[in-house]
Amino acid sequence: MTPPTPALSEQALREEFQQKKNALLASMRAAGSATRSVRTGLVNLARLTDDMLRKLWLAAGLDHRLALAAVGGYGRGELFPYSDIDVLLLLPPGTTPAEDEALRPRIEDFIRSCWDTGLEIGSSVRTVDQCMSLIEQDITVQTALLEARLITGNRKLFKDFQQRFTAQLDAQDFFTAKRLELRQRHSKYEDTPYALEPNCKESPGGLRDLQIILWAARAAGIGGRWEDLARAGLATPHELRQLRHNEAVLSLIRARLHLIAGRREDRLVFDLQTAVAESFGFTNRFTESGRLVMRASEVLMRRYYWAAKAVTQLNQILLQGIDEYLRSARGEPLPELHRINERFFDKAGMIEVARDDLYEANPHAILETFLLYEQTPGTKGLSMRTLRALYNARTLMNHAFRADPFNRATFLAILQQPQGITHAMRLMNQTSVLGRYLWVFRRIVGQMQHDLFHVYTVDQHILMVLRNVRRFFMAEHVHEYPFCSQLAAGWDKPWILFTAALFHDIAKGRGGDHSELGAQEVRRFCQHHSIAAQDVKLIEFLVREHLTMSRIAQKEDLSDPEIIRNFAARVGNERYLTALYLLTVADVRGTSPKVWNAWKGKLLEDLYKLTVRTLGGRAPDANALIESRKREALVQLALASEPHEAHKALWDTLDVSYFMRHDAGEIAWHARQLSRHVHKKSLESPAKAVKTIVRARLSPVGEGLQVLVYSGDLPDLFARICGYFDRAGFSILDAKIHTTRDGQALDTFQVVSSTIPDHYREFVNMVEAELPQAINSQGPLPQPRLGRLSRRVKNFPITPRVDLRPDEKAQHWLLSVSASDRVGLLYGVARVLAAHEISVELAKITTLGERVEDTFLLQGAQLQHSKTQLTIEHELLEVLAAN
Repeated sequence: MTPPTPALSEQALREEFQQKKNALLASMRAAGSATRSVRTGLVNLARLTDDMLRKLWLAAGLDHRLALAAVGGYGRGELFPYSDIDVLLLLPPGTTPAEDEALRPRIEDFIRSCWDTGLEIGSSVRTVDQCMSLIEQDITVQTALLEARLITGNRKLFKDFQQRFTAQLDAQDFFTAKRLELRQRHSKYEDTPYALEPNCKESPGGLRDLQIILWAARAAGIGGRWEDLARAGLATPHELRQLRHNEAVLSLIRARLHLIAGRREDRLVFDLQTAVAESFGFTNRFTESGRLVMRASEVLMRRYYWAAKAVTQLNQILLQGIDEYLRSARGEPLPELHRINERFFDKAGMIEVARDDLYEANPHAILETFLLYEQTPGTKGLSMRTLRALYNARTLMNHAFRADPFNRATFLAILQQPQGITHAMRLMNQTSVLGRYLWVFRRIVGQMQHDLFHVYTVDQHILMVLRNVRRFFMAEHVHEYPFCSQLAAGWDKPWILFTAALFHDIAKGRGGDHSELGAQEVRRFCQHHSIAAQDVKLIEFLVREHLTMSRIAQKEDLSDPEIIRNFAARVGNERYLTALYLLTVADVRGTSPKVWNAWKGKLLEDLYKLTVRTLGGRAPDANALIESRKREALVQLALASEPHEAHKALWDTLDVSYFMRHDAGEIAWHARQLSRHVHKKSLESPAKAVKTIVRARLSPVGEGLQVLVYSGDLPDLFARICGYFDRAGFSILDAKIHTTRDGQALDTFQVVSSTIPDHYREFVNMVEAELPQAINSQGPLPQPRLGRLSRRVKNFPITPRVDLRPDEKAQHWLLSVSASDRVGLLYGVARVLAAHEISVELAKITTLGERVEDTFLLQGAQLQHSKTQLTIEHELLEVLAAN
């Protein structure tokens, strides 16, 4: 009988491998959310791969002198569905050139056959000497070889390799290198397990944090399994259960990611979160009225975050334990203990419990730990013994613990300390103490926010806002927000603001108004903690109104005295206003690095100062304000050596609304740029109006450009300007639109581009040259180039909203639009308005991450007809909803 050809043999092996692998993957898919079977599936995949490699090894005719070893993650005897299959081919020592020449073709044939069979291996071919040389130079190679496992071939050769590797490995150096690597990796992922698209392998709290414990333990000679750590006294039985459970959760999520993506994918990206959640059997949760409370993806992500948080805690505990184990093995003396009080020691800057069962014997000491952390100079953190004691004492923090007057007094003292508040609260959250003591806080730990502008989970956002408020009171951060620091310097009770920050978003995700619900929660907290009535009133006000100031500053016309009077009446007094301003700045800055900009800072500061004047009895007086601005502008013009009364012709064309909406610096700048182009003749004969003039400068606010447009007024002027900025890659933050008495448009825009800071001069020249051409171009407005929606927007869309109504004085119309952001959106809105000959007098463009909330002040005869209103609203919704 003729033997089968190698090609047929490989084809048969390939079909066999794929059939068996598909069966294993199918069983992994069918496992639902159960974590018990995940390790079995990973081990079976590794065994299947081992078996196929042995068959290919024999088929390639590789003799017993060589050894084939699994290394890296595959070396652990587990394999994720699409993970790398890393192998080492060990060559025998003393191989002659002739023998080497004979082996090479067979090795190449083996590697080729692996790929042809469907095993996408990563292979290295080395002698033992070469391996020993490499581990001296590369910690990554050293780590991969640490877990080497023989698959087939020469056992003696592999044993020799293992003995030499163990003899050469310096456990302390390896531990130090891996700890440094961990810090660098965590820094890359911003030191938080709470990223909205975490890498379940590499992010803090991911599988890599568990692997590094086992690597360090194996290198130290303790062993490479969790049971080995327990036998060495480095892990308690409870920690052993938690290690296994959380490893299984993360492994199951990673395996599902691979299966759903159909490739190696370790990131829980928005595109895959819903599919992974559904594979676990999670579904969207609704209220009885049908309102969506929590998406299936949010249920999944909360499960991930809780596992990652536990892994972070266990990683800290066990790595400290291994470090002490290594130091003890080398005979190094342990750090000296300095008594803080009868319950705690200072151990090299770490707070150490005096006895392992301290918290069981004295639960009051749990919160005292964090109070001492704030009060003890030079404290860097908590020792392994303390972290472990806290981890094992979580069940003690029950209702009775939370209701204990002593504990309530201690928690309030933690909030009221002069320093260390941010670090203490973060540490309390990391150790689960904050959520156990404040049960309402526990509900938002690991809770995602799909509002398209928060980039942190709710608990992390709250702690970020707390940090921002705290920095206003620290001298070393005065340069960041000088005005906030100036106000904070005169504030008598910082803890009031800290408490408000801690509760401002604590009712997120419940349904209903989280501001109102949060106000109820903080009132209950204040009552339980015996806070004075006047302080309770202020804290409750801050939580209830924490969105108000930002909304008014970004959406309302601050030049309208009525807006300022109403806001002043709402806050009531300057103390409340100052507190609300500080909390608002901290809150906006705590949503996302992309959301805050200097223009929003200016709007909030302007609203604060205007309101202070009103609260001080100086009610907004339009005439007095205009005269003040004119005087200040004239001073600036004189300093710029402008001719006497050169501004007069321009100012004679401007009405009250212009001077109300522009500050003195803008008025002076406009006069310097336009006065020479405006003459009395243009006022007497509008037909002789000047040509289009565009001027740009670096924004006095501190980022982006401020652009002045002076042109004959046209119904589609705003749309043409928006279209140009869109094509040129600028985002409009604010637009002040004014029509002069002689029929000219005098418009001012605040625009930003990511490249302006380094190259603003060439951008100024470009805008001044190109924008007039775009304005003066003939023909119809081009169709908007609506850009693609981002991945996040596609997976968490928001329903477009249009609100068109008369303003309070029934003199203008207010248009509010809300939608997912994309390129060309503003131009699309402007184009609809232009088509109906509606003029824009004021535009406030608010971009919150990937969501826009824009407000326009409009005027136009067409708006008087209800049928036309409906048509406009319908067309706007089509633009906002376009994909």
